[in-house]
Amino acid sequence: MKILTGFHAVTSRLRQKPETVREIYIDAERKDGRAKDLRDLAQRVHVRIIAVDAKRLDGMAGGVRHQGVVAQAEPIDMPKFIEDVLESLDEPPLLLVLDGVQDPHNLGACLRVADGAGAHAVIAPKDRAVGLTSSAIKVASGAAESVPYIVVTNLARTMRDLKERGVWMIGADDSAGESIYQAKLDGAVAIVMGAEGEGLRRLTRDSCDLLVSIPMMGTVESLNVSVASGVCLYEVRRRRLGSR
Repeated sequence: MKILTGFHAVTSRLRQKPETVREIYIDAERKDGRAKDLRDLAQRVHVRIIAVDAKRLDGMAGGVRHQGVVAQAEPIDMPKFIEDVLESLDEPPLLLVLDGVQDPHNLGACLRVADGAGAHAVIAPKDRAVGLTSSAIKVASGAAESVPYIVVTNLARTMRDLKERGVWMIGADDSAGESIYQAKLDGAVAIVMGAEGEGLRRLTRDSCDLLVSIPMMGTVESLNVSVASGVCLYEVRRRRLGSR
């Protein structure tokens, strides 16, 4: 059984797959509109909701901030291999590759923007990366259960395999001369983002077909990895929507 924490994650699961939610536990002291909306939604989809004290919620959440709501739900079977994702698509792939993101909040935010932009999967290495922790899942606000998170043993090899399948690998790099707004973004695209502070590793950078930058108009030199991911993914999606 899987534990979901926070209003976003619990509400998202109720809306997407209510039959997988066994029970919802909510802080008995919460009488606000957000709690009422959740109770109403649970009632409409026939999921039991139980009022408990905050201490019990703390124990169930295992230290993760829960906002006063925790749910027990069945795990959703998500694709574990990128081949399964690619074979299921009816449009050119749009992928996000994360080269060693260490912060679970950044990973969760990356999943959230990937979901919003319609990315088909997020790919990350098994080593030197945070993994899909409870904190990352909470920050993702339901996106961890809608966007496949594919963990690979060898990121450079996976990138080569994707290139052989016709996926254009575009790496984000502050020093690149071409901006994301100038780049060719047609067809199958993977946006490749580096780790916080370090950027792309050399082997990952060398595996990209093209390096692009995000124009910075103010005084800051770079963006958070999740914000940068959103800028790049949405630019690809904008081009696709504009070409229809």
